[in-house]
Amino acid sequence: MVTVALAGGLLLTVSPLAAPAVAAPKPAPAITAKGAVLLDQATGKSLYGKTATTRRQMASTTKIATAITVLTTPKLDLNRKVTVKQEYRDYVTREGASTADLRTGDKLTVRQLLSGLMLPSGCDAAYALADTFGTGKTSAERTKSFIGKMNDKAKALKLTNTRFDSFDGISGGGNNYTTPEDLARLARHSFDNPTFRDVVKATSYKAAATSSTGATRTYTWYNTNKLLGSYKGAVGMKTGTGTAAGPCLVFAATRGSKTYIGVVLYAKTTTERFNDATKLLDYGFGAPSAKKVKLRPLPAGAQQD
Repeated sequence: MVTVALAGGLLLTVSPLAAPAVAAPKPAPAITAKGAVLLDQATGKSLYGKTATTRRQMASTTKIATAITVLTTPKLDLNRKVTVKQEYRDYVTREGASTADLRTGDKLTVRQLLSGLMLPSGCDAAYALADTFGTGKTSAERTKSFIGKMNDKAKALKLTNTRFDSFDGISGGGNNYTTPEDLARLARHSFDNPTFRDVVKATSYKAAATSSTGATRTYTWYNTNKLLGSYKGAVGMKTGTGTAAGPCLVFAATRGSKTYIGVVLYAKTTTERFNDATKLLDYGFGAPSAKKVKLRPLPAGAQQD
């Protein structure tokens, strides 16, 4: 104990252990998703986790792996032209899948196909990329080879609870799974790629392709990630919805020098996944959180995912 003399002859006894008051830590948000993670992009440190290591299906968030597998191909030429095959369209019809509405015979660049993959969640674009960047004599062999490359990517990143049996998230055998923790780490790795960042931050994209007759066809795609343009600082990344996976979202936002990346798997509804993401980002940025975010509407006829 220390005695200090004050003006007027008063004495004040002060404990040497006394410390300034510290504000209580902000409570973690309550979210609807069955699994979630929020991490610091710069350090990889996790700020929040909910059943973070539980395996779940991931629907079209799989396409993050599709994109980064293409983007880390040695000697990649983003201007390489790919011709759309009828089998890509047939696949979308057969599966009732989300589509970039690629037209048979059109020639698009790899860079354009990446936007067709990530914005409208085009399973036809995913097929085209897998068929182009896999190896083999048939499309079946090439797509199987490409999925193998996706699994090699997961192995290289030490994502021990992640497995792909699909190039787009449509899993026939149910062996297309990850965990919130693994998926966040994959997203963090992917976000280091400048082309990937450029693709996923766009709310819309126009692609001028050459048709089979030599004419120019313009595709316009809208990003199914409604957090873009709705949440201050949102910069990506990918939606997903499936019967087994539920509504999913991988998201990222930057404010000042901080970027946070997050994952929600199996949210209560497709809208609640965005509300969950908002709560987690507000928690990371230390911002007051609204009950709901006013979401950017998609034009009539735009793909939903």
